[in-house]
Amino acid sequence: MAQKLLKVGIKRQKGYLYYVDKKGDVSCAKMARGKKKGGNPKKVAKCGIERKKGYLYFIDKKGDISCAKMKRGGKRKKKR
Repeated sequence: MAQKLLKVGIKRQKGYLYYVDKKGDVSCAKMARGKKKGGNPKKVAKCGIERKKGYLYFIDKKGDISCAKMKRGGKRKKKR
């Protein structure tokens, strides 16, 4: 289950990918479509969240920052 960390209220634009970057701020970048290139990320909001190992940080439907514990498991691949 996800836990809401910070209420930001980001309004999303179509064709952009919104994410929490390494510094804990919200950034967005244009998504690549077909032959068109994406790129040039820009900061949308400065939050400064300290990230913990083993957690997934994301922007939820309401435009706020949430996190969820990552599930690790499954079968290991055999070495050939």
